[in-house]
Amino acid sequence: MEPDDTAVERGSGNVFADLGFPDADAHLVKAELVSRIDGIVRARGITQTESARLLGLSQPDVSRLLRGDFREYSLERLFRLLTTLGRDIDIVVRRSRSAEGGRLRVTAAQPV
Repeated sequence: MEPDDTAVERGSGNVFADLGFPDADAHLVKAELVSRIDGIVRARGITQTESARLLGLSQPDVSRLLRGDFREYSLERLFRLLTTLGRDIDIVVRRSRSAEGGRLRVTAAQPV
């Protein structure tokens, strides 16, 4: 095997920022919320059709959402999907710990 001259660069922790997406923090939060929705659906063992009926979406919309096509979904809409799935959402606003400014993040109080 030949040595690989590929440079490795440590990511920021936000792939959307690393790729230069505008509103990278919001994209990351949406991705994390969709991941929680997917985890809940999987833990319940329900189909996409059952999920769609429960969430008030079409099955193709659930499929697109769970495959990561969530650009058309607002944070508010994702919050509503999570509350429909029986999750509470707490929004906490506090002073940033960083001199670089505030950030958005999702944390889970408990597993799915």
